[in-house]
Amino acid sequence: MKSFLAVVLLGTAVIGGAAYAQSTQPAERAAPAATHPADAKIALKGNWRASKLMGLNVYNEANEKLGDINELLVDKSGKINAVVIGIGGFLGMGEHDIAVSMDKLKFVEEPVRTSSTSTSTTSRDTTTGAAATTTTNRSANDWVPDHAVMSGNKEQLKALPQFKYSDYN
Repeated sequence: MKSFLAVVLLGTAVIGGAAYAQSTQPAERAAPAATHPADAKIALKGNWRASKLMGLNVYNEANEKLGDINELLVDKSGKINAVVIGIGGFLGMGEHDIAVSMDKLKFVEEPVRTSSTSTSTTSRDTTTGAAATTTTNRSANDWVPDHAVMSGNKEQLKALPQFKYSDYN
C-alpha cells in the first residue's frame, strides 16, 4: 500500500511540475494576425491542389497517353523542382519512372480531344472532319487541371535515365 501511495505521489509531482513549468506566450512572440478572409480567397484563386496532381495523366502533342504523375519533388522552400512521371506499364507493373523539371510540362484545363469513328457526336474536328469526343468531364473550378502535355513519345521517354529514389538518399 505504501509503495502504491509513493508511486501516485511521484506521478502527481511529475505531472504537476510539467504543468507548472508551462507559461503563457509573451505578446511579442504571438502569431501574426490573420489577413482578411477576402484577401486569402483572391490570393488562392487559380491555384491547383498538389494532391490532385498526383495521378494526373500526361499526354504528348498527338494526344497519345504517355503515363501519369507519380510524385512531385519539392525543395525545402516549397518550390517544385521535379515531377516524377511513370511511363508505360500496367497498374504500376513495368512502369519506367522519369524525373522532369516542371517547365517540361504544360498543364491543360480542357479535356483531351480524341478522334472517334462515331458520328453521333455533334462536334467535329475542323482539320480532319472526324467526330470528336472527350475522355474526361471536369468543371473548371475543381482545383486541378484536366491533364498535362509533354513532348516526346513513350519510346523516347523510356530511353531517358530511370528515376530511382534510392539514388538520391
